[in-house]
Amino acid sequence: QVQLVESGGGLVQAGGSLRLSCAASGRTFSSYVMGWFRQAPGKERDWVATIRESGTFYADSVKGRFTISRDNAENTVYLQMNSLKPEDTAVYYCAADRGIWPGRHSYEYTYWGQGTQVTVFS
Repeated sequence: QVQLVESGGGLVQAGGSLRLSCAASGRTFSSYVMGWFRQAPGKERDWVATIRESGTFYADSVKGRFTISRDNAENTVYLQMNSLKPEDTAVYYCAADRGIWPGRHSYEYTYWGQGTQVTVFS
């Protein structure tokens, strides 16, 4: 069982930056594939980024602007978001599971955080 708690969301002007954090419970955090997803009002939950042993992977819409990373000693995964745009406005969720591939679909993940709101204004 894994519990995830996101933090770091907020209100930011376009072009600005935010860093989201997702703290995970459990002693086997390093073995989990971690993903970030986002959901805007009235839209489906979209994949943003994944980190796994083989590397990091990004949706085209955030590639070059967002960076996913993890600190296994702190049981935390991060999403550094730079050059933010109004279309990045959404509730951001982190997710975790083991043994999944490719980790780009919400249905692959068992464990989810409660979400953190990111609002980008122009």
